[in-house]
Amino acid sequence: MPIEQFEPWPDAAPPAPDMTVEARRNEVLLAYDLDQLDDDPELSAISAFAAQLCNVPTAMVSLVEEERQRFLTRVGIEETETKRSTSFCAHAMLGHDVMQVTDATRDNRFAHYEVVTGKQHVRFYAGQPLISHDGAPLGALCVIDQTPRPGGLTELQINGLKVLGQAVMRRLRHRREILAAHAEFELGRKRLQTLADSIPDMAWSAKADGTFDYFNRPWFEFTGFDDSVMISQEFESVFHPDDRAEWSAAWDTARTEGVTYEAEFRMLRQDGEYRWMLARGLPVDGPDGRPAQWFGTLTDIHDARVRTEEQDLLTRELSHRIKNIFAVVGGLVALKSRDYPEAGPFTQDITKTLQALNRAHTYVTDQQTAANETLQGLIGKLMAPYANLPGTQLSITGDDAPVSGRSATPLALVFHELATNCAKYGSFSVVDGAVDITAKVSATHVTIIWQERGGPPPPEERGTGFGSRLVEKSVNGQLAGTLDRNFAATGLIATLSVPLASL
Repeated sequence: MPIEQFEPWPDAAPPAPDMTVEARRNEVLLAYDLDQLDDDPELSAISAFAAQLCNVPTAMVSLVEEERQRFLTRVGIEETETKRSTSFCAHAMLGHDVMQVTDATRDNRFAHYEVVTGKQHVRFYAGQPLISHDGAPLGALCVIDQTPRPGGLTELQINGLKVLGQAVMRRLRHRREILAAHAEFELGRKRLQTLADSIPDMAWSAKADGTFDYFNRPWFEFTGFDDSVMISQEFESVFHPDDRAEWSAAWDTARTEGVTYEAEFRMLRQDGEYRWMLARGLPVDGPDGRPAQWFGTLTDIHDARVRTEEQDLLTRELSHRIKNIFAVVGGLVALKSRDYPEAGPFTQDITKTLQALNRAHTYVTDQQTAANETLQGLIGKLMAPYANLPGTQLSITGDDAPVSGRSATPLALVFHELATNCAKYGSFSVVDGAVDITAKVSATHVTIIWQERGGPPPPEERGTGFGSRLVEKSVNGQLAGTLDRNFAATGLIATLSVPLASL
């Protein structure tokens, strides 16, 4: 293709009318932060090449402000700005094509300008409009000569000036988008900072090497540290001496394996009190698939932990006393059996029943005892005291599944409550009563059906006492399941549904 036919860039669109309003145009100019673009290397190279292309001594990137035109880059001229009132570019920027003035002394618009009549001796001018992507006229990429040029620029020079003008605008647009992105990032950072500072927990982040690089305001309020304290001996002093090794080992393991970090330890508050904390952290993987950053929280669990420890102590004390009661009752039965040798079988039977009740009670209060249990095994042991009641029937059938100590305790509480109520009001309270327990394990859930038969009609208020409410909380909270009771005329039908993962 002949070079004369080559159009490397389409003609620019003229300015948008609403963007020629001075206030709006100035807003756009401010968005470029022009002070940082003075003598920009890329724009300087464009100006120099424009002068060579058009064979002129002077070229510049000129942006027209409210009172002046400023030259971001320039060739062949010392001045960095002139008054807007003598600006050729203020006219050129309002068009959509290269504006040429072949002899300024013969152009009524410019003949009286000081730059024409004075020492600058401007005669020839050509300017490619610089128009923003949103239609605001900004200025021009211009070339100037002190000699008239009746023929103006060649077609190649005109097309070249257009291409260079587009390059200028790409540089300016890139600058504007970078500034907008930085502003948006800073706004997001401030929003995130405000959000992080507003939450009651302590939030933190750490680098891949374990160096902590951020804490929110609650951290500094708790520790009394300033933001210069991150990883140092002073930083580690916040941990209780007995917990430092465990904290460090857990943190190193999580970072090495790239897994969720979770630990409990005591931290020193600035008033001198050690408080129990729950730390959680999640890794964010980098391009190589390894954790590149960690984000986490520190939650003050001291009060809840103290309450739990007090409750555990009370539970152990109550359990101990109840076991003592079983032991005392069993001892009294054994003593009295000596006076009534004819009641030997009854004595043995009642002693076994008391022992079974004692074991069932242990399941309700001791997770360790229930560890490594199975569903069928747990139900069988819990129901053992009722298996040989005179005139009653107990059937336990269905699927089996492993049961953890954590889930065994609430499960034991459920069956203990059902069996106790059944002995008081249901099928176990009468001769010929029966209970069928059926377990079914699916891919996601375990469903256990408790069905009573042959007992008296259930009372209307059954299932609303403290024990029943405690069972509901255990099922909903600890097991994330549901317990539905249907008080039919034939007897209670209770359906317990628990996610398999909860076991």
